[in-house]
Amino acid sequence: MRISIDLLRGKRRSNPDGTMSLVQHLQELRARLLISIAAVAVTTLLGVYWYAHAILGIQSLGDVLLGPYCALDPSTRAALTPDGSCRLFATGPFEQFMLRLKVGFTAGVVFAAPVWLYQLWSFITPGLYAKERRYAVWFVTAGTILFSTGAVLAYFVVAHALSFLLEIGSEAQITALSGSEYFGLIIQLLIIFGVSFETPVIIVGLNVIGVLTYAQLRAWRRGMIFGLFVFAAVVTPQDPISMLVLAVALTVLFEMAVQFARINDKRRDRRVAAEGDDLDDETASHLSAPDPLISAEPISSQPEK
Repeated sequence: MRISIDLLRGKRRSNPDGTMSLVQHLQELRARLLISIAAVAVTTLLGVYWYAHAILGIQSLGDVLLGPYCALDPSTRAALTPDGSCRLFATGPFEQFMLRLKVGFTAGVVFAAPVWLYQLWSFITPGLYAKERRYAVWFVTAGTILFSTGAVLAYFVVAHALSFLLEIGSEAQITALSGSEYFGLIIQLLIIFGVSFETPVIIVGLNVIGVLTYAQLRAWRRGMIFGLFVFAAVVTPQDPISMLVLAVALTVLFEMAVQFARINDKRRDRRVAAEGDDLDDETASHLSAPDPLISAEPISSQPEK
């Protein structure tokens, strides 16, 4: 990996304008994937340890994720221990180990978000101008904050979703969840909300580099909002709470991105007008008349010898 990183740096120094061959792009992709994987591996180890141990006064990750289930009315969940403590059950010998690894990996992906987001942006920027590459810090910061915000929101949605799903018909039955079912639901929502909350970053990024304009977003607004509701209905579990929360949150974030595009396009138009380059693609620019010829030498008509 060290050789790949050194090679990557060498390419950037020898190609300051970002032009690369296909082989160089593949080498850069390999190097950035290795960096991202290494970062996720390190943070996954931290997540696996945090799953069962408190860190810096913060309760263990397993207890944190188990909180929404344990907060339910004890009459709606099965008592699986003699002392009545809140526990899930396992159906296989390796389920607890794989569950701990899965939760630790999910936490590792969240913790390593600044690293892999920066690597993603750095892989894209060689094809952009220098003034566009300077948005890397903004991209990484906004992407990390939105991903974490989506994950936190999903955690609180789980509490209300479980209350709605498990308390319906609790007079006739008691729900006993396995660890894979419960943590699978939480991890699914964390990933869905976290990744979905990156939508405004993508829209704003495309607008900044001039690929997506406010006029296009305004024309697509109704279709995009309808698509967001359909997307939320498909990817979330079969409960109305998580679906509505995700759809409304994505709609608000989309509208914020649209308004950013409106302001940014107006600012870009003012800057272009101030520079005198306010002509569209179909309008010819003004050309100054050429200087008149001062003198001309006649062309000899004699044949060459």
